[in-house]
Amino acid sequence: MAHDAENGSPQTFGQRVRRERERKGQTRPVLAGLVGRSTEWVKAIENDRLGMPRLPLLLRLAEALGVDDLAALTGDERIAAAIYTKAAHPALLRVKESLTTYDPLTRDEEPAPAAALATRVQNAWQAWHGFGDHRSRVANVLPGLLADLQHAARTHEGTDRRRVQVLLAQAYHLAQLYLSFQPAPELVMLTGDRSMTMAQDADSPHAIAASAWYLNHVFRDAGEGHEARVDLAMKSLRLLDPERGAEDIALGGLLHLAAALSFAKVGQKGNAERHWDRADAAAKRLGDAYVHPWLMFGRGMVDAYAITMNNDLVRSGAAVDAATHIDLGVMQSATRRSFHIIETARAYSLAGESVAVVHLLKKAYEASAETARFNLFARGTAAELAESGSTIIRDDARGLARQLGVAA
Repeated sequence: MAHDAENGSPQTFGQRVRRERERKGQTRPVLAGLVGRSTEWVKAIENDRLGMPRLPLLLRLAEALGVDDLAALTGDERIAAAIYTKAAHPALLRVKESLTTYDPLTRDEEPAPAAALATRVQNAWQAWHGFGDHRSRVANVLPGLLADLQHAARTHEGTDRRRVQVLLAQAYHLAQLYLSFQPAPELVMLTGDRSMTMAQDADSPHAIAASAWYLNHVFRDAGEGHEARVDLAMKSLRLLDPERGAEDIALGGLLHLAAALSFAKVGQKGNAERHWDRADAAAKRLGDAYVHPWLMFGRGMVDAYAITMNNDLVRSGAAVDAATHIDLGVMQSATRRSFHIIETARAYSLAGESVAVVHLLKKAYEASAETARFNLFARGTAAELAESGSTIIRDDARGLARQLGVAA
């Protein structure tokens, strides 16, 4: 534990942040605005309800506080690269090459029929959502699938070409999902842009809406302002007509969910809840049995994202309450189930319930090992509790840290 040089008293990361803020004469709302977070987020950091953020946000915090030496905030706490940076999947280089290799020459062979390519894309989505090592399975098929779709998009004409472009947009979504939580932010931006380009070239409102949902994730990861994210979602929403059927209703609900998450990220509770309510209304209209075949929008997804929304608003009580009213075990996607279990663990972490956190992270690992292994919260929290957790959980936390690849 670090000690203050002036009085020798022990200090936590949150206490050091508060000391630097007060020395600079800043209020919490001012600091929150400078780092793009809510006042409640700053309060939670200073009260040690939230731990040390990962490096990009830590650097932004130091800049806002006018701190030249990170040690003024971190003290003697080591920033372990294995925890606070993104782990690379073994197939990352192969996927990267498939996205950045260009073949200007036209293939001699005929392109695959659009229907056959549609089946391959559907199978790839099933591999992503299925139980087991979903990243590895998708990485095995993605390079060849992208190459064949690109060839078909250049070769087919008319309706078939537009259909292939829609499929190519979906394949880029899969690539973006694979690249999430990987040390390749430039490729995440690339796949997001390419998916929207294909969707627009195909003139498909459904493909554009799906691309807007995934681009919202890109923008959040890149730290773009929430205004740009919400504007994109709402413009795409205008292309949809709920009277056309379930697909338009689901995609509309998904875009409202994107807006809710974007507003929550910056602490705008009213706007976040307003858009979540509209996503909830779409899920109700579709019925409890409806689940979108690859986007997974439905009753369970909307309820589960209420946990994330309240986590980002730093409302631990509301997040835990949302978690207790949903059965994640019935969620049809193992990857989504694992992610939302991790988000539930994050809610209990905000509430200071470390026993529940370890239990839930173990369940998330069992649901989808690769989802947990590449999740920054899961990695950082397991390592932290393995080192400083109470004796009742430390052995379990150490075992979990070994599984996640962050053991000391």
